[in-house]
Amino acid sequence: METRSYEAVVIGAGPGGYPCAIRLAQLGVKTLCIEKEAWGGVCLNVGCIPSKALITAGKRFQEIRHADTMGIVVQGEPTLDVPKLIAWKDSVVKKLTSGVSQLLKQNGADRLVGHARFLAPGRLQVETAEGPVVVEAQHIVIATGSKPIQIPGFSFADDRIMDSTKALAVSEVPKRLAVIGGGYIGLELGGMMAKVGSEVTVIEMTDGLLPGFDPEVVRVLARSLKKDKVNVRLKTKALGWEEGDGVALLKVQGADGKEEVLEVDKILVTVGRFPLTQDLGLENLPGLAMDGRFVRIDKQCKTNIPGLYAIGDVAGQPMLAHKATHEGEVCAEVIAGHKVFLDHKQVPAVVFTDPEVATAGMQEHEAKAAGFTVKIGRVPFAAIGRALTTGETDGFVKIILNAADERVLGVTIVGPHASDLISEASLAIEMDAEALDIGLTIHPHPTLSEALMEAAKHARGEAVHVMNK
Repeated sequence: METRSYEAVVIGAGPGGYPCAIRLAQLGVKTLCIEKEAWGGVCLNVGCIPSKALITAGKRFQEIRHADTMGIVVQGEPTLDVPKLIAWKDSVVKKLTSGVSQLLKQNGADRLVGHARFLAPGRLQVETAEGPVVVEAQHIVIATGSKPIQIPGFSFADDRIMDSTKALAVSEVPKRLAVIGGGYIGLELGGMMAKVGSEVTVIEMTDGLLPGFDPEVVRVLARSLKKDKVNVRLKTKALGWEEGDGVALLKVQGADGKEEVLEVDKILVTVGRFPLTQDLGLENLPGLAMDGRFVRIDKQCKTNIPGLYAIGDVAGQPMLAHKATHEGEVCAEVIAGHKVFLDHKQVPAVVFTDPEVATAGMQEHEAKAAGFTVKIGRVPFAAIGRALTTGETDGFVKIILNAADERVLGVTIVGPHASDLISEASLAIEMDAEALDIGLTIHPHPTLSEALMEAAKHARGEAVHVMNK
C-alpha cells in the first residue's frame, strides 16, 4: 500500500479546513488537504452559500411583486422558474468550490479526495477511488464539520422529509411546507419558501422563536413572518407522520396536550446539527479527550494528543463558518511554530431572515445575567434616512454598554443588511471601544451604518434623530 508523508495533514476542506491548509502552505509547511466529498465542505456546497443565494432570490421575487409601491409597474404576476433558479444557485456554488481547489493548488498544498480514518496517532488510511493510501504526518488537523440532526420517525431518506441539503435542491416549491424547528436554519429556509409561494407552518417546541435571542428581536421577526403568512406554532411537538392520499399527514401536539394532524406536501427538519466525528477511527486514538460529541481543544486548537488538532464544528460551539475559519488560521500558525492563541472576545452571529438579525458580544439579557449594570442605546431604522429610501424600515440597532465606563459590551441588530453592519460592532468590542469612540466616528450619509452611530449617541443622551431618554 502506498505511503505518503507530510509535515501537516488537514482532514476536511470546509471553511475551517481549506483556510488552514492554505495558511500552512503559505508558511512553508508541507501540507496535504483531504476532502471526502466536495471542496468547500458543507458551507460552500449545501450550506451558507447556496442558502443565501436562494434567500436573496426569494426576497427579490417578493420585491418585484410589491414594486408598485415605488411606482414600478410590473405587467402581470411574476412567475418563478425553479429549475433555472436552482441552476443559478449551482453556478454560484461551482465558482466558489472550483476556486477553493485552485487556491489550495496555487498556494502549494497537495489535495486528496477520499475518506480518512485514523490508524494511530499521526497515521491515517485514506480510501480513494484509486484504492487505499496511508498518510503519515507530524501534525493532523480534524476539520470534518457537522451534519443535520435526524429525529426519530423523520428519516431524511424519505422523499417527503427534507434536511437543509434537500431543501436547497428542490425541483418545485412545495405548496404546503411544515418546518420542524424555529431556529435560524428553519426560519431562513422557511421564510424563503414563504416568499416564493409556499404555505409554511413552523413547529417549535419552546415558547419562542430563535431561542437565546433578544425578545425584542424575536418580536420584530415574528411580525415579519406573520406578514408573509407564515403560521408559527409554539410549544408544539412533532410526534410523527404518515403518508396520506397524496399528502403527508403530520401529527403534532400543542401545549394543551391535544393532538392534531396537519396536511402538508413536505416536512423540513431543522432541529440542529451534530459534529462529524463518527467513522474517523477515533477509537484508534486512545485517551482522546472529548466534550460530549465534540473534540476538546485548548487555546491553540491542540487536543490532549501531541500532534493532533481540531477546528470548526467538531471543536465545539458556536458552530459557525467564520469561527471555523479563524480557528483554522490560528491552528496553522501554531503548527508553523508561531506563538499565537485563540484570543477573540466575541464571535458574531447572523440570521439571514427578513429582516436579518445579527449580534456581536453580549445581548442585553446576557449582559445583565453576567452582572453588568448596563446602558442601552436604541435607534429604529425608521429614523434612518437610507432605510426609508429602500423601503426597509423594520427593526433597530441596540448597543449595550457597561454603565461603569461606557465600554461596548455588545450590539444587537435586526433590520436591513444587519449581516454587513455587525462587523463594525465586532471591531469595536475587540478593541474595547467606548460609546464615545463610535459616536465621534463620522459615518457617511445617507447610509444604514448611521444607525450604529446614532445608537451609541442615544446611549449617552446625545442622539439627534431620535428622542433621548
